[in-house]
Amino acid sequence: MDEPTVVIDVRQVSKRFLGVVALDQVSLQLRAGEVHALIGENGAGKSTLIKLITGVYQADDGEVVYLGNPVRFAQPRDAQAAGISTIYQEINLIPQVSVARNLFLGREPTGRGGLIDLPRMNREATDVVKRYGVDVDVRRPLRELATGIQQMVAIARAVESDAKVVIMDEPTSSLEPREVDQLFAVIDQLRQRGVAVLYVSHKLAEVFRICDRVTVLRDGRRVHTGPVKDMTRLSLIATMLGRDVADVSAHGTTSFSEEHDLGDRAPVLRASGLTRAHLLHGVAVDVRPGEVVGLAGLLGSGRSETAKAIFGAQPLDAGEVHVDGKQLHLGRPAAAIEAGVALLPEDRKAEGIIPGLSVRENIALAALPRMSRGGFVAQKQIDGVVDTFMKRLRIKASSPDQKVGELSGGNQQKVLLARLLCLNPKVLILDEPTRGIDVGAKAEVQALIDELAGNGLAVLLISSELSEVVEGSDSVVVLRDGAALGTLRGKDISEDRIMGMIAEAASDTRTAHA
Repeated sequence: MDEPTVVIDVRQVSKRFLGVVALDQVSLQLRAGEVHALIGENGAGKSTLIKLITGVYQADDGEVVYLGNPVRFAQPRDAQAAGISTIYQEINLIPQVSVARNLFLGREPTGRGGLIDLPRMNREATDVVKRYGVDVDVRRPLRELATGIQQMVAIARAVESDAKVVIMDEPTSSLEPREVDQLFAVIDQLRQRGVAVLYVSHKLAEVFRICDRVTVLRDGRRVHTGPVKDMTRLSLIATMLGRDVADVSAHGTTSFSEEHDLGDRAPVLRASGLTRAHLLHGVAVDVRPGEVVGLAGLLGSGRSETAKAIFGAQPLDAGEVHVDGKQLHLGRPAAAIEAGVALLPEDRKAEGIIPGLSVRENIALAALPRMSRGGFVAQKQIDGVVDTFMKRLRIKASSPDQKVGELSGGNQQKVLLARLLCLNPKVLILDEPTRGIDVGAKAEVQALIDELAGNGLAVLLISSELSEVVEGSDSVVVLRDGAALGTLRGKDISEDRIMGMIAEAASDTRTAHA
């Protein structure tokens, strides 16, 4: 049987930033009709390797061979024109324009006089999104749609470009289970068409479900390449972390500590009657000191809207928020911050980090008013705080002066957490705190959340991964369509109970409309 064609052959590439080795003689082959997983902890070099392939960076050593010819793309558009499409974890589209324009950007159908044929473009865009299980008016601006739908649009754009290589960087991070199944069906079609797929994911279940081979990076070096079927979950994690399988098995990778002893403490956060037309319908949440309260529900259930409403970033028609018994002015984030509420947003790229600023500047940003006197910043105090949190959260950077946009996703998330903790908050709202970060970094973040709660911080936790909510929460408020279905506590918390409540509510709704 003939060997599959090697579409991309990365040969011994190295890349250095400010003296730090990001990639050290890494090789990788992508074959036609094969789904190749690329995994490793944050900072292992996955993003750097993708950017070398696609022309964002240039290799210091080694070469990239594409379809038998050495290439050195000057910019990403050159790689795309050559047939290499990339789907990034952070949605890389234009939110202000329509779904159709995003799908056909740079290749719009034209009519007489070379003008864009809008009716044809909208018709063809409608057909495209339907193939991906998306039912939406393609004339709507992308920014008006849920994150999961935006991600499916990004996937459709990349796949529909008749690419020979499709690189997927955490493509399921914003998708519901039904959408994940749809994506995997698309990947199977790509495999059958002979397209080479590079699949980057921290969700090992996806790697075993959809990938043929796997390459593991650790500290900028390739430490393994081979068939996925020859690995187990434990052996893969052990390879990523550089540990023995027995050690990983004994210590686990993603568990929180035992349930906190909360006693009869009064809620430090009490939100009630949170209402916004079409989004929230009388949601109530209480969080006590030292308690982790999870918000569980499917995409569009109102989780992020509830978090933003409490923080004052989501306008409300009705409702009240109290912190330590004091009522907050609705719709004013400044009032929430002053009262001791901090929010880690779902989209760290759009709402969190400032990529052009340094790690130091990003961490100190929120605390500058507190650390300045008479308009002058106490630089020594800032340096001390930044150093403390970089060590405490194990932020990997060449120095505090490195731009945060150059860090891995997990380290960017830690920088945001450090910024919030500088404020010494009473209530910490975490919206998808472990999205897009690897097994090791995820365990560190989860352990930090548990530590903060153990020290008396009130935590409101949102995660699309039900297992994370179940393992990490003392109580869970279950949401559906912007309404709270009920609260589970202690040993009553389980994935089955949560999904059962959602399914029962859906059944009641169908019965009511029958």
